[in-house]
Amino acid sequence: MSIADLRREYTFNGLDEADVDPNPFRQFRAWFDQAFAAQVPEPNAMTLATAGADGRPSARVVLLKGFDETGFVFYTNYESRKGQELAANPWAALVFFWAELERQIRISGSVAKVAAHESGAYFHSRPRGSRLGAWASQQSQVIGGREALDRRVLELIAEYQDREVPRPPYWGGYRLSPVEIEFWQGRPSRLHDRLRYRRRDDSTWLIERLSP
Repeated sequence: MSIADLRREYTFNGLDEADVDPNPFRQFRAWFDQAFAAQVPEPNAMTLATAGADGRPSARVVLLKGFDETGFVFYTNYESRKGQELAANPWAALVFFWAELERQIRISGSVAKVAAHESGAYFHSRPRGSRLGAWASQQSQVIGGREALDRRVLELIAEYQDREVPRPPYWGGYRLSPVEIEFWQGRPSRLHDRLRYRRRDDSTWLIERLSP
């Protein structure tokens, strides 16, 4: 079978304007809780798309680590490619895809670093190995081989053997504050349901149906 012949039919329930919450964050919470209850593998995994000053896009999967009505939070190395791109162009997009529920959520908005105390609190909640890894990895930089990384980890284990591992100054969180959130529900014959929330100037939300 060729790639062009790979397809599936979507048969779950539809998505109606009368059934969604007027607040997109509460709607996200409802769908996220359903994905968790359905035991979707890593329901907080999301594609993060960024672009630098030159407009060239890049994307990767990261993990959502918190959200509320101020936005969606993830953590990374500020000196990584995504960090450099966000410094040059502080706008990004997120995509969640839960195939088991035939659902997708697209989110776009501006991005800013979270407060230092927030980054610190999350960093110290991580396993010790992950904290050491944040120091060992020069994320997105070319290295000579795996051996160099492993050697650096061993050096750090020895250095912090009897000490708390501090948060690196180049590591922390970002919060994406959305201006648009789209909820997508798969339907038969590719006639999917798409409801988009757009933030108005007064911070209320307009719900619009998009053609599939």
